This record gives sequence, C-alpha cells and structure tokens, in this order.
Amino acid sequence: MNEKHYEVVIVGGGISGAALFYELAKYTNTKSVCMLEKYEDLATLNTKGTSNSQTIHVGDIETNYTLEKAKITKRTAKMIEKFCLQYNLQDKIMFKHQKMALGVGEKEVEFIKNRYEEFKTVFPYLELWDKEELKKLEPKLVYLENGQERPEPILAMGAKDEYTTVEYGQMTKELAKAAQACEDVRTDIFYNSEVDEIEQLGELYKITTKSGTVFTADFVVVNAGAHSLYLAHKMGYGKHMGCLPMAGSFYMTNEEFLNGKVYMVQNDKLPFAALHGDPDILADGKTRFGPTALMLPKLERYKPGTYLDFFKTLNLDGNIIKIFWDLLKDSEIRNYVLRNFLFEVPGLNKKLFVKDAKKIVPSLQEKDIEYAKGFGGIRPQVLNKEQQRLMLGEASINTGKGIIFNMTPSPGATSCLGNAKRDIHTITEYLNLEFNEKEFLADLTEDE
Repeated sequence: MNEKHYEVVIVGGGISGAALFYELAKYTNTKSVCMLEKYEDLATLNTKGTSNSQTIHVGDIETNYTLEKAKITKRTAKMIEKFCLQYNLQDKIMFKHQKMALGVGEKEVEFIKNRYEEFKTVFPYLELWDKEELKKLEPKLVYLENGQERPEPILAMGAKDEYTTVEYGQMTKELAKAAQACEDVRTDIFYNSEVDEIEQLGELYKITTKSGTVFTADFVVVNAGAHSLYLAHKMGYGKHMGCLPMAGSFYMTNEEFLNGKVYMVQNDKLPFAALHGDPDILADGKTRFGPTALMLPKLERYKPGTYLDFFKTLNLDGNIIKIFWDLLKDSEIRNYVLRNFLFEVPGLNKKLFVKDAKKIVPSLQEKDIEYAKGFGGIRPQVLNKEQQRLMLGEASINTGKGIIFNMTPSPGATSCLGNAKRDIHTITEYLNLEFNEKEFLADLTEDE
C-alpha cells in the first residue's frame, strides 16, 4: 500500500481540522487519517491564542444571537467544556471568569431586561445585575474618572461560575495529542505541507503540496480558513461565493482592568461583533479590548504574501460590488467602517478607540491602553453572489463527491467539535464506516 494513502485527509491544522482529526480517530472505525498543516506547527493562524478573544461563545451574553441560535451554540460550546474536563485541562487551558452583557442607557437597559426573561429559560444560571451589584462585581463599569457614578442607567445579565475562556491554540494540540493516542488507527500529521492542488482521480483524491509531496485519500475535508474557498474555487466549487477577509485588532490595558468578560449590546445593523473587554490568559490577566473590524486584502495576518490569493478568492464581479454598495450606503455601517480604519492609524487610533471603549469603562484614558501588536487574526466572511448578501456565520460546501470545504469565522473555535460531528456523518456514510455516536454523546454532551 502507498504509505501516503489515507482514508481521510484533512487540510489545515487549526482547531477545526484538529477537532475532526480527533473525532475520526476516537469515535469511528477509520484505519488511517492524516492532517496536512501549511506551517511548522499547529494553530499558527486564527486559532492561536493571541488571534482570538479566547472566549467560549455559549450564546448567553452574545446579544447578536437569536434564542434559536443560542440553543445550538450552547450545545456545541458544552462540547468544548466536556472535552477539556475529560482530559483534565481545566485551570490549564480552560478557565472560569464572570461574564456579562452590559446595557447602557434606557433603551439598552430595557433590551437587557427583556432578553434576560427570554434567555433564562435556556440559561437558568443567568443573573440580572443592577448598578449597585455591578459596583461589587465590576466597579470600573460604574465610576467615572473623578470617582462619581456614571449618569446613565446601566444593567447587566451574566453569570459568575461558568467556564468562559479557552486557549484554543493549546486545545488544538491537545486534540491532536488525544487523536494520536488512539489505538488501531494510523494518525499522521505533516507540517510544512502547504496544499497546492487537489484533483479527483476516479474514486480517489490526489493532494499535491507545494514541496511536491503527493497524498491520496478516499475523502478530503478542507479546514483551511479563507484558503478553503480558494482551494474550492481551484476545483470549480463555490463559484457563487466570494471571500471578504476581516481583520480584528485589539488594545491591551497596562494592568488588570476587568474581573471578567464584559460584552456590549450589539447594533443589529452591524454585521460584526460589538466591542468587548476580556481578561487575557496569555497576558497575566490584563484586559484586552476589541476586536476592531478592518477589511485587509490578504488571507492570512502576520504572514507574508496571500495578496494574490485574496483577489482570486474575492471573486469580484457586479454581484460583489452590489453587496459592498448595499453595505456602505447605510451611514451607520459606512461610519463604522471608517472608524475601524482609523483605529489602525497611529496617532489617532488610541484617542478614537478609547472614546468607544468608555462605554464599557467610563474612566478609561489613553494612557491606560496600548495597541496590542501581533494580536488579532483574519476571519473569512463569505459573500453570497446569488443572494447578493454577506453571509453571517460559518459556511460549508459539501460537494457530495467525497470532499468538503469549510469556512469558519467566529465562533468557529467554539463550534469546532459540533462541526466535526456534522462532517463525520457525511464521511462515514460516504465511506461506509461506523460512527460511535452513543459514546460521542456520552463524552461530549449534556443529558437533555
């Protein structure tokens, strides 16, 4: 047998690829699976701990989630927690912080009240905290620089004793480690293996890397971030989609500022996450504010190249231009885009960013924060040319021919184990393999 042949080849060594690698090894009877990673290590791009907000997105405090989406997200988020507990990773890569969604002003306070009543049916641990309670939990939300209370009414819904934070880069490596500990299955990882071309040859797929190494597989799953659509386009799939890479940057405080995660109420008109503050587990608990949202003409941040890849994946035509026009003709979105561009301009960035972040911490000053160099990543926002709209959430192209392409913007890390389970159903059916779903559910989900 060709030693480079596998039943399943996974392209991409971020957390989505590692989650599928793990589930295939542990919960199916596949005999061989490999993961091809472009760089020298796993999780060097968006999964890296400095590239995301390290949040387990449950749906309880994310005010851009509907109740139905929150129910789904809660189930997949619990899988993250259960995996980490199963491998004794709590207080090592998974941590508890208090968390809340903060309403500022009468309109948002009323919104929080109503949302709390609706969402406590799904999240019974949620509490409602008025200004007096917030003085104890998060005093910096209440007081101005002069020590007086902020004049606006504020109200928060949140929780005190839930797992909230994960170092997803380390979790990626733990998933791979657990997969390779499984017996009776060949689990290989190849680094410095950038995929150049995927070809279908009869019932097999031929995967050629830029170094010239050739792999063959019965089934291929591409979990390569924005490059998933790039590789799909090269094979003629997903031509009705384009990719808009959105970069998120952060600002870091000089000391611990918040005791837990504080999210603001989402503006429904804006397709990107509202500003939030998070204790950073890689920066001694200093508070990280962000993310900003800036379109960059490249597919990978803090890596050379990928500009040409961006233009190919954008798939520009009249439909894409119309999507941009429809977004930018709204003054709120237009001003948001301009402001986020200015957040990257030295000399202006801190002054403008502090003005926005004062909604969370009204005493915040320019001297309290610094631009977090090297922090942030790029999320592939998918543009649907047929529907002429920006697609929110993850997108997947299941060809029905033994190859899947996944694009997973936030909360891709939170949903990685759930998304892998979805793909496993497709893989096992296509290859006539068995999936021990009973064991999977027992290990990674709560009784319902």
